[in-house]
Amino acid sequence: MSQIDEVIAKVKEKDKDQPEFIQAVTEVLTTLKPTEEKHPEFVKAKIYERIVEPDRIIQFRIAWMDDNHNVHVNRGYRVQFNNAIGPYKGGLRFHPSVNVGVIKFLGFEQTFKNSLTTLPMGGGKGGSDFDPRGRSDAEIMRFCQAFMTELFRHIGPDTDVPAGDIGVGIKEIGYLFGQYKKIVNEFTGVLTGKGLTWGGSLIRPEATGFGVVYFTEEVLKTKGMSIEGKTVAISGFGNVAWGVVQKVAELGGKVVTLSGPDGFIYDPDGVKGEKIEYMRVMRASGRDRVQDYADKFKVKFEPNKRPWSVPVDVAIPCATQNELDIEDAKQLVKNGVKCVVEAANMPCTLDAMKYFQENKILFGPAKAANAGGVAVSGLEMTQNSMRLSWSREEVDAKLREIMIKIHNTCLETAEAYGKPGDYVTGANIAGFLKVADAMLAQGVL
Repeated sequence: MSQIDEVIAKVKEKDKDQPEFIQAVTEVLTTLKPTEEKHPEFVKAKIYERIVEPDRIIQFRIAWMDDNHNVHVNRGYRVQFNNAIGPYKGGLRFHPSVNVGVIKFLGFEQTFKNSLTTLPMGGGKGGSDFDPRGRSDAEIMRFCQAFMTELFRHIGPDTDVPAGDIGVGIKEIGYLFGQYKKIVNEFTGVLTGKGLTWGGSLIRPEATGFGVVYFTEEVLKTKGMSIEGKTVAISGFGNVAWGVVQKVAELGGKVVTLSGPDGFIYDPDGVKGEKIEYMRVMRASGRDRVQDYADKFKVKFEPNKRPWSVPVDVAIPCATQNELDIEDAKQLVKNGVKCVVEAANMPCTLDAMKYFQENKILFGPAKAANAGGVAVSGLEMTQNSMRLSWSREEVDAKLREIMIKIHNTCLETAEAYGKPGDYVTGANIAGFLKVADAMLAQGVL
């Protein structure tokens, strides 16, 4: 049995109550098998075993009071996964589904995603099982202040730099940053996703979606195609979906679906113009019910369903992990989809991903395709350190350059390891090699 097989078996045994983490480890390590023969030094130093264990897991209690003076208690987490190539970097997620296994999977994926950006950032992730939906601004503020009162001692601009994620937007980042600043008496770039007037970067909210579309465009180019004239199905209604919609429309494509926890809408005319502005307003208000969109623009609404039954050229899942399963994959392939690119973190099940690959569907994995968000977070860190601000055009140009480099690196690495055209293998090996080399150079830690 190879060391990689042994590591996967150990993770399945030790972390059997963490299915998302097991899935992520299995997917990544399986594709890393060609590196065992080429890099016996990694085997000797137990890099494969070390890289699936986070540097540390921090769990803490968050007690806070609602507007009716009732006390609530939530759990908070920060998983600092790997800092071999730079400070820990990764978002905070506020959602009832958050647990240690989900945060570990996200931190593990973040390690390789950050490596692919070429920026000096390690991998981390955090969050809480707190649900901000339906809470007043005052309640969210008190929760964020309580959360940061525990988290502040573990983070810093050269240690660990959190950002936003599901349930954590510019409002929450503001409350978190304000509390950090008050406690430590420093104005530093300790969080990204900040407001433009206090250290934020232009296009940060849209960055993940923009980056996904830039990556998709490069994937399509390999087959002589482009976004222009293509119909696109996406899921979600938040920042990532908003960014994808904007950039697809700008490049001449047409997004025809959106989804939320209540179902999905089908808009054959495309989400464009005032509809994109409506998404921005709804996103800012925290509402994610897509039936509101359907009612306003008189389009079809499918309650409690996912959008993958709609015939399209390109599918881009933007919502959450494992939202697209094998049955969805079969339906998309049957309907003639040409390209599937992951915008959320691990939105396709392993079976779905394999089905797309077996059927020769162009497939872009999340850790490569959705790296645009953390890339612009890295650019925000740079701007904070240099005490300057780049224009929207400058940030967008740097983002596009980074996504093209990531795309090319994936293809070149896949070719070098005998898997031409396999973006999953290319992304995983390329992201791994940089981290593994750094871990080897820094000794047994």
